[in-house]
Amino acid sequence: MASASPPHAATPTGPEAPPSTDKGNDKHSIILQGGLGTRLTHLSRPSGHCFVNPPVQRGSTVLFPTVKERNASWFERKRFEQALTYGINGSETHHMLEDMVANIEGGTRSQITSSGLSACTIALLAYTKAGDHVLLPDSIYGPVRGFAEGMLRRFHVDVEYYHASATGTDVAALLKENTTVVYIESPGSHTFEVVDVKAIASVARNHGAKSILDNTYGIHFFRPFEKGNVDISVQALTKYVVGHSDALLGAITVNTRENWEQVRQCVLELGEAVSPDDCWLAIRGARTLGVRLKYQMEAGLEVARYLSEAFPQDVVTVLHPAFPSCPGHDFYLRDYTGCCSLFSVVFHPMYSEEAMHAMLDSYRLFAIGASWGGFESLVLPTTNTITRSIEPAFPSLVGPTARFHVGLEEVEDLKADLRRGIDVLKAFDNGGK
Repeated sequence: MASASPPHAATPTGPEAPPSTDKGNDKHSIILQGGLGTRLTHLSRPSGHCFVNPPVQRGSTVLFPTVKERNASWFERKRFEQALTYGINGSETHHMLEDMVANIEGGTRSQITSSGLSACTIALLAYTKAGDHVLLPDSIYGPVRGFAEGMLRRFHVDVEYYHASATGTDVAALLKENTTVVYIESPGSHTFEVVDVKAIASVARNHGAKSILDNTYGIHFFRPFEKGNVDISVQALTKYVVGHSDALLGAITVNTRENWEQVRQCVLELGEAVSPDDCWLAIRGARTLGVRLKYQMEAGLEVARYLSEAFPQDVVTVLHPAFPSCPGHDFYLRDYTGCCSLFSVVFHPMYSEEAMHAMLDSYRLFAIGASWGGFESLVLPTTNTITRSIEPAFPSLVGPTARFHVGLEEVEDLKADLRRGIDVLKAFDNGGK
């Protein structure tokens, strides 16, 4: 399924709307109306007589000409603006990346954080206090579950989980008077359940709670505010935005001033700071995000179908939101314009976990490692590593399971690597250890 570009707004013509002579404004308008590739190629770039790429702006101390101007930067709420006040509050390099991410997500402001995990945890901290109740999906990213079970519970926040395939009605039944956050992750981590984000977010809003969506999988393909009606969207920029597996970054995006100030104040109080060099790497990576997403989506679908169709005796199921067998597939078709190149594979229970490990060890192109969204193909064994607290937790995980990420390699080469691995898998439990 190809990604959809935003519609181009009609341009008035005729004597009542003469052609603009302001080339700068015209260009900016054309960029903002353009598709993803156009926007990411031209946004956050210098203009005039200059290099194509902006320089990295590093610094801690910001100098002011007068005491009055320095005081104004601190006492006139400049901390909420893209202003140079002190290094921890961000430089022009940070602001450029903030603008790019806000544009991708369809929000008004973005806060860059030091990792995807910190984006998730700061968003939760911004809206919780002792005595509050939060609802989290049972398929939540493992480290965020760890944060909830550790720090949030230690701070006397009541943590409760809802089923990975819960409906808005299911979530509504779990709301309490003191529920302040409903956290959403769709598709679910490792098991890829897709939920009706808008229904769940609407339930939260009607209750007076904030909805926070981990939209890392849905980068570009799911518009969190337009399609999901959420309050806050978090991203692990480490993945597809950076795109080269060489920087850790996250982002929290909002679409109201109230939510922006709430998130920004929490970040400042925590002293969260991000390297401008890492932000520059993310800006560089974002330039090619559109073409990488398109290629990796198509390659990922082809590889996933190949595993599902070429080895019916060895593969029980492929967990991929674009496959009709995936829980919540109808929501995927309704809300997403495409998919990323991440999916899980459940192998036949006749194979042992050790046999699967031998298969993964035999790969030459699929490297064994965590994370995803970079240029390289990866595989990660997940058997006995996924935590769920609601039964039935994962009825589809009947055999050894691994998560695959498809990078930029040629698809036929990846298929050959997978064929070699299946041969190792078959031979292992037949004396081929």
